[in-house]
Amino acid sequence: MSLQTQIMDEIKTAMKAKDTVALESLRAIKSALLLAQTESGSKEAISEEEEIKLLQRLVKQRKDSAAIFTQQGRPDLAEPELLQAAVIEKFLPAQLTEEEVEAIVAKIIEDNEASGMAAMGKVMGLASTELAGKADGKTISTIVKKLLS
Repeated sequence: MSLQTQIMDEIKTAMKAKDTVALESLRAIKSALLLAQTESGSKEAISEEEEIKLLQRLVKQRKDSAAIFTQQGRPDLAEPELLQAAVIEKFLPAQLTEEEVEAIVAKIIEDNEASGMAAMGKVMGLASTELAGKADGKTISTIVKKLLS
């Protein structure tokens, strides 16, 4: 089942349950998917990889907004953003733990005989490709810095 079909089914369920947070989140996903599809100019659905990137971007936007609201002392605005991020995360593949990411990054460093911060760009590129959709870019970056320094 495609992501778009899955989202439409979830929207119907959320409407019946009168779950406004889920409904807003699902409509945001649907909107972003339609926008991405029209940007590419094709009538076909976007690739699974693009869908994952799109979902990750939506989650990141909500988490960033929640962090800003929290800094400004507005937990009433931060809470809905975090709830929406949780709904959107349900459609992402399971995320790896930091230990699993660290093991994969360590193997990449070992295989490419990388050392020092000069190799960070190369290692980040390889790690980002291998861990696409499975780990957050910020987490990958932090681990790469730690292992290379």
